[in-house]
Amino acid sequence: MADMDKGAVIVSGGTFGIGLDIARLLARRGWPVVAFGLEAAPVSSLASASVPDLNAEAAREGLSLTFLAADVTDEAAVAQVVETTLAQHGRIHAVVNNAAIGPLGTVLDTAPDLWERILIVNLKGPYLLCRAALPHMIKAGGGRVVNVGSGAGWGKPNMAAYATSKGGLNAFSAALALDYFTDRIAVNTVIPGGGGIKAGMSMGRVGGDLGKLRNKAVGTVAGRYMEGEDLARTIAFLLSDDAESISGTIIDVGCFAHQGSSTPRGKAS
Repeated sequence: MADMDKGAVIVSGGTFGIGLDIARLLARRGWPVVAFGLEAAPVSSLASASVPDLNAEAAREGLSLTFLAADVTDEAAVAQVVETTLAQHGRIHAVVNNAAIGPLGTVLDTAPDLWERILIVNLKGPYLLCRAALPHMIKAGGGRVVNVGSGAGWGKPNMAAYATSKGGLNAFSAALALDYFTDRIAVNTVIPGGGGIKAGMSMGRVGGDLGKLRNKAVGTVAGRYMEGEDLARTIAFLLSDDAESISGTIIDVGCFAHQGSSTPRGKAS
């Protein structure tokens, strides 16, 4: 059976930024995709979107790509996304948990309500989408879960809540991989890294100043900054038959300055 015959891919946070790059690339490679997210920019982000415009663009390109406006923290809304996907495509092959918010701050300057919001979006969101989609994937004989993590999951300064949420996502991924191993649900995490990623969250952290964003960015071993398509191509591999035996892994798609690693050195002048 060809990859795309297995069912659709649901992408959370798919209406702008990296999530939109993921949704478009997967659809262009032939996957049926349902991408959902907000239209208004979330806290600390500069991104915004129009779902009708996105659907019109996808139709003009002839893609099997549907955009829905839905909040990943709303259990009923997430369930409706899953039901819509099943109604349109019959089966779900994978979910990509990309939706996240990332305001900066230490423990002392992060208000309790903001702390809770970050953890609700970044951890409860993946939980809700998996809880809604997994029964259908298991019944169909298996599937894939890809979680979009961060090097902050090993701790970074001025990212107390965000780092906590992404560290939790690493543990969530490992637990999910173990719990559903015999159900043929492969669970993996991808990490965008290297700095300089032009996305709503990262641009929001620097007030929209791309120069400031990339001022101290390491970039990638490719000799350039990471793009959303780099992450999307890795996810496409993890969804393919070529990756059917891979689960419980973390793949860095940028700069590996985490897990005890130092920052890569620049060229000597």
